[in-house]
Amino acid sequence: MFAINKKKSEELSNGRIHVLTFLFFAIIGILLFHFYALQFVQHSQYQALANGQHSFFKNLIPERGEIFMKDKNGSYPAAVNRATKMVYAIPTEIENPDATAFMVAEILQLDAVELKGKFEKSDDMYEPLKHRLSDEEIDKINNSKLKGIYLSDESYRYYPSGELAANVVGFVGWKDDSLGGRYGLESYFDEELKGVKGSIFQQRDAFGGWIGMGNKEFSEAKNGDTIFLTIDHIVQYQTERILKNAVSKYGADGGSIIVMEPETGKILSMASFPSFNPNEYARVENIDNFRNTAVNDAYEPGSIFKPFTIAAGLDSDKITPDLTYTDTGAVTEAGYTIKNSDLKANGLQTMTEVLEKSLNTGVIYVEKLVGNKNFADYIERFGFGEKTGIELIGEADGNISNLKNLKSNIQFFTASFGQGVTTTPVQLAVAYGAIANGGTLMKPQIVNRIVHPDGREEVIDPQEVRRVISQKAAMQTAQILRSVVVKGHGKRGDVPGFLVGGKTGTAQVVDAETKGYSEDKFTGSFAGFAPINDPKFTIIVKLDTPKNVEWAESSAAPAFGELMKFLLEYYNIEPTEEYTQKDLELFNQSHNLIQFKKEEDTATNVVVTNSETTEKEKDNAD
Repeated sequence: MFAINKKKSEELSNGRIHVLTFLFFAIIGILLFHFYALQFVQHSQYQALANGQHSFFKNLIPERGEIFMKDKNGSYPAAVNRATKMVYAIPTEIENPDATAFMVAEILQLDAVELKGKFEKSDDMYEPLKHRLSDEEIDKINNSKLKGIYLSDESYRYYPSGELAANVVGFVGWKDDSLGGRYGLESYFDEELKGVKGSIFQQRDAFGGWIGMGNKEFSEAKNGDTIFLTIDHIVQYQTERILKNAVSKYGADGGSIIVMEPETGKILSMASFPSFNPNEYARVENIDNFRNTAVNDAYEPGSIFKPFTIAAGLDSDKITPDLTYTDTGAVTEAGYTIKNSDLKANGLQTMTEVLEKSLNTGVIYVEKLVGNKNFADYIERFGFGEKTGIELIGEADGNISNLKNLKSNIQFFTASFGQGVTTTPVQLAVAYGAIANGGTLMKPQIVNRIVHPDGREEVIDPQEVRRVISQKAAMQTAQILRSVVVKGHGKRGDVPGFLVGGKTGTAQVVDAETKGYSEDKFTGSFAGFAPINDPKFTIIVKLDTPKNVEWAESSAAPAFGELMKFLLEYYNIEPTEEYTQKDLELFNQSHNLIQFKKEEDTATNVVVTNSETTEKEKDNAD
């Protein structure tokens, strides 16, 4: 009995030894297989995550879409990506974190203590250290041959033309810890431009380490869209040159100009001054320079607003161009007396002469005939008091809230000549474009087409908003605007050989402290289009508080005329009227035109006294 039990005990013991031996070799086998998998099966993956970080990194970071302006031969770069290098570390390869951190900190001008903390992460496969390296930094990193420190290709945003269209395009910059579009198109289309980042997911153990045999998921980055603008870079350059010269010549605080195709609503140029160089945006001391004042800032337009009152009267059949009224020189309402800018009683006047002489009493007469409710409706239909929907950041609404109280006649009277309401230059360009376009309001368009990373092309078609006035009323208003240029205060906006129509506006500026109108600060504007028989271009010029000249006919109008002349010649528009060489010489003389070379393009300071103005205009009542 004892012998049998002893035998069974020995058999049981031997069985346990066999099991333990099997388990031992099984564990060794698993470890060897795991080691083999790490060293050979998954070698390419870890090589990509370590020594081959370059290709891995590129697959995770999308390429930002570029922005192009229009050119007669195709496209012209406005915002592109330029190749550079970045430096990163693979901490698992760094043998001496202290020494490596000291050397890298010296080369890159970084904090050595912070670098050491990054280098001591034993399971970290990737630590970016610095972007957009200089050539000197690249050479020093290469020559250092530091183990675990590598360079990789990357790109940064570059603006080939510097200040050209900077207020429209914006820039890519840092805000807190986020890099993205700031201002302009870069901000408005940031999501479309930046694309979609790639991602990698791998299971980790309880200590945060990667599980070599765990599940892994990887998705490549999706590059951003490329945007092509309606802006013509040659027109943009000339627009900015003319604006800078006008601001300097007349001592203005700033200004803006817009050129638009009235038939399509496409913006050919949009300039604001002061401006900035987006390649050096961090050096700009005044962040107001980033603003696109043609879109962001609303102002009281003054007499440049009067054509809309006349158009409302014509469309509602309350007036005709030849209808007369008696100008007594003043209108009294609710204890206020509104006078003409010339302080004269002009007697019997036609509606055409109302705009030629810019008579406040005349547009008040028209507003009374139209009626407060109908007048407010027309102003809204022209697009005032609401955003145009242009694809730019920070568009202002303008303010026509004074027209909500239908019983307040005085508010409607002042609004009829552009006082007590505010608008933006882009709203004015669109509204004048509606008159030029036979009464149809178009949405302003600054993006021509978008090309997606998969090659799909999205063409943006012109968009009609609504019909504002009849074609007949639009044509009659255009003819009156032509008469303003020929006989009225818009002579210096004319171009020999072409039918140009337009209107001046010299608006008083509200004093921020007193809340009343300043006696010595004005905004000068000129808006119009040409040729009026087949309008190709609408232009709005705005100069902020010019110092050397008071009236818009001597500041904004000449800038308008010079730019319109360039446009008509650049696009080879055939003249519609005969003109002599003397006419052209007189035009050049009155505009002080000289030939500019691009590298010599500087504004000339010329003091223009009021003696140069033969027919003064002050468009707001005293």
